[in-house]
Amino acid sequence: MDAIVLKYPISADDFTRAGEASSDVKSKLKQMGVSPEAVRKVAIAMYEGEINMVIHAKGGEITVEITPENIRMILADVGPGIPDIDLAMKAGYSTAPDEVRSLGFGAGMGLPNMKKYTDDMKIETELGVGTTITMDVHLA
Repeated sequence: MDAIVLKYPISADDFTRAGEASSDVKSKLKQMGVSPEAVRKVAIAMYEGEINMVIHAKGGEITVEITPENIRMILADVGPGIPDIDLAMKAGYSTAPDEVRSLGFGAGMGLPNMKKYTDDMKIETELGVGTTITMDVHLA
């Protein structure tokens, strides 16, 4: 079977639509009969990444590749990049502005939760260019 590929454009600062992509993927995975645990992991990791793209990036795209063995989420943005990945991976660390925090976002759990709920996660970032995060949830 060929991979099923889904693509979602993500707009910067669009909090009204934030979460739509991860919600759509969650729904599609349920329809495909993917295990509830895998669906949960994908939904949480992708939502956290999607919110990070809305808060920190100048837009981007999420590509989801689904095979019988794996679900891969590729989050590519054109944001500022991550200056210190180790620091960004610490629970509670956040660079979200106050207005974003007042909306209930930016608690500094995005990257730690993305790592926690995936089997593999790779971060590629370049300051002033953007960040690409690739996450895998294994099904087999």
